[in-house]
Amino acid sequence: MNWFEKFLLICSGSNLKLLEKSPTEINKHVGIGGVILFTAILAALSSGYALYSVFDNHWAAIGFGLLWGLMIFNLDRFIVASMRKSGNFFRQFFAATPRIILAALLGIVISKPLELRIFEKEIDKQLNVIINRNKTALQDSVNARYTQLAGSFSNERNEIYARINALRGEYNLASTELEKEVVGTATETTTGKVGYGPNAKRKEELKTAKKEELDAYLVQMQPRLAELDKEIDLLSQNKQKELDAAKPTEEGYTGFAARMQALNELTKNNKILGIASLFIMGVFISLEMAPVLVKLISPKGPYDYLLDKHEYSFKIFGWESKEKMDVSSNERVLVHKKRSDRRIREEI
Repeated sequence: MNWFEKFLLICSGSNLKLLEKSPTEINKHVGIGGVILFTAILAALSSGYALYSVFDNHWAAIGFGLLWGLMIFNLDRFIVASMRKSGNFFRQFFAATPRIILAALLGIVISKPLELRIFEKEIDKQLNVIINRNKTALQDSVNARYTQLAGSFSNERNEIYARINALRGEYNLASTELEKEVVGTATETTTGKVGYGPNAKRKEELKTAKKEELDAYLVQMQPRLAELDKEIDLLSQNKQKELDAAKPTEEGYTGFAARMQALNELTKNNKILGIASLFIMGVFISLEMAPVLVKLISPKGPYDYLLDKHEYSFKIFGWESKEKMDVSSNERVLVHKKRSDRRIREEI
């Protein structure tokens, strides 16, 4: 065995002394150690990219990636090393079920950040779609709220302007009637005689009254209109400030959760991309489960028999040590009892 094979055997969690006695098992355990090692490397890369997308810091991403990779390596190594080839297949499968479920979960966790990297260009485009959609939704929400707040002011201002327009219309109508009366235009409300007569005088008085009424209403409503315009302008400024402060931007919406949302929408809307995502996830789940499945489906070999013998020898040694301790304890009790009986007889 060269140094690399020994290193992979250490990664597999196998006993090197027992493997030296069963050389036919070395290749199988080298393969298991390789799968565990490369799974840990992929986990380190995946977690490092995920952390970099969150904090945008190379050193933090490298440190956390190495830590996560070592944890996955140690966990996989423990899972494989703790499995024993004892009992029938169904018993072994039942015992390995929790380990298989854990391996599947780890495969999903490892695959997602790498999927984000693989589909980075598509995700960036989808992020722009999400940002624009969020902008539109935010603008609609803010506009609806401020429209409701400004509704009473706008309605009152519209009522005032409607009254002003009505008074102005009455004044214009009175002016037109006066002009027709003076010119001598025959209508239902004019006499048709040219000149300034009694009827023209009445129409002039009506025009003057309408003008005075219009001017008086304008003077009366001018302060209120200024207040209403000020309130509406203030609400409009507040609305614009809120939109500027709360609207999502491309720089502020590129985190890990946002990219996961974009990937989720892409896989739902694009069947080809969804299938590709499932295959990538399946590959990583298979890689993570491979050491457990290989250990489960492989037949019991010389290494397993030697391992059982080695562990059983410790069980026998433990039982023998316990029996010796029990015998020694019983002997001490008997000796103490004999001494007590002899002391009692001497005293008698």
